[in-house]
Amino acid sequence: MPASHLALQPCRRVVFRQQKWKSSVSMRAKMPPCDFVPEEYRSYPYERMLKIREQNIAPSLRMYYKKPLLLHQGHMQWLFDYEGRRYLDLFAGIVTVSVGHCHPKVTLAAQKQLACLWHTTNIYMHPSIHEYAEKLTSLLPDPLKVVYLTNSGSEANDLAMFMARLYTRNFDVICLRGAYHGGSPYALGLTSIGSYKHGVANGIGCSTTMLPDVFRGPWGGSNCRDSPVQTVRKCSCSEGVCHANEQYIEQFKDTLNTSVPKTIAGFIAEPIQGINGAVQYPKGFLKEAYRLVRERGGVCIADEVQTGFGRTGSHFWGFQTHDVVPDIITLAKGIGNGFPMAAVVTTKEIANSLAQNLHFNTFGGNPMACVVGSAVLDAIEEDSLQKNSKDVGTYMLLELAKLRDKFEIVGDVRGKGLMIGIEMVTDKDSRHPLPAEEINQIWEDCKDMGVLIGRGGLYNQTFRIKPPMCITRKDVDFAVEVIHTALERHVERAAAN
Repeated sequence: MPASHLALQPCRRVVFRQQKWKSSVSMRAKMPPCDFVPEEYRSYPYERMLKIREQNIAPSLRMYYKKPLLLHQGHMQWLFDYEGRRYLDLFAGIVTVSVGHCHPKVTLAAQKQLACLWHTTNIYMHPSIHEYAEKLTSLLPDPLKVVYLTNSGSEANDLAMFMARLYTRNFDVICLRGAYHGGSPYALGLTSIGSYKHGVANGIGCSTTMLPDVFRGPWGGSNCRDSPVQTVRKCSCSEGVCHANEQYIEQFKDTLNTSVPKTIAGFIAEPIQGINGAVQYPKGFLKEAYRLVRERGGVCIADEVQTGFGRTGSHFWGFQTHDVVPDIITLAKGIGNGFPMAAVVTTKEIANSLAQNLHFNTFGGNPMACVVGSAVLDAIEEDSLQKNSKDVGTYMLLELAKLRDKFEIVGDVRGKGLMIGIEMVTDKDSRHPLPAEEINQIWEDCKDMGVLIGRGGLYNQTFRIKPPMCITRKDVDFAVEVIHTALERHVERAAAN
């Protein structure tokens, strides 16, 4: 059996081998025990799956890793492949599995509803949509009390932009560079990452403004962001004054004065940028930006697709960490723990603007989705997952910061709760992105040792850590040691070359 497979066994010490190079760095971490036993895999062989993938599945749906994983079963923070190997999932199906893979409470609720009523559409009343709407809006501040249920984050952001334009009778929407708000033709105008752009018309009426990134941007320092870990850049700010924030707000004003009309439809931002690698803004930026947008007649939209439902730890919603109340919020991903559902929540007045003509969603708010969504909210509360995100996430951030201090290629560790980014660079002074082939080797090493991590950033240079919110400190210890080992192997490879 290859050494990369042995590394996934929790009690074995192995040496990683990669083609013509042999590492002297041994795998020290022991994978935490798990008493769950996956079922035997009974589907097609791996090679046949690859052939089907090549012939019958759209090539734009790209896969991770040189040898893509064939996953078979999940249990809480663990994933199992077709040969029974176990992996610690630190990416949660792209920040989607919020309470744990196949969480028993959510699974039981879905099974029970499957035997009762799958679908009616919302032209009829059924209990679960009303129960869920009441439960969800009870967690939001006034006046955010009206829900429109959809099926995906792209769909929710499409609708939020449409509502903003209808309500304000204005057209232009401002978004931040580095933002991801969806891949549909309408939402793609709000997405400002070049690799997601296609050579067709999109984004009419959408204007980007400078991303207030205190690590990679022109301004930023060691006291700028709401995180247990700050950037290593020096800070010239005095107490209570953030010079970086002032500079980025000036850029925002410049966009308002040069790129859009005197009145606008709105401004959309993630409380922490997700796809771009957990980028955080200076404290106070969103609050001032919201004020400026509302002066122009626009509404403020918080894209909570990744930050919502307790993931940031200190608050249930990401916008609360900025001391703002948006006019519209969009929800998806963790809302259903992997079940396809999403939502737009707004005020009564804004919601009424959509009621002047027909607007319909066949699957939005179906009985299955609403029952699952309700069970997810219960699980978050009963399992104290917001508190766990805060406690375990803070612990992980501080442990990862030790790796940043040790390794020159770890440029930045940032985030809040269990929404974490590790930005890889050639060196801390230049902050140039680490070359892709080097990042790929570190990433592959982590996978081979049993830890699955996401990728993001404009240059795909940031490791994204956004696990199911049920992970433990022992899981963190294992994951940090795996990352540490992978970084040591990179240093050894670089020295050998």
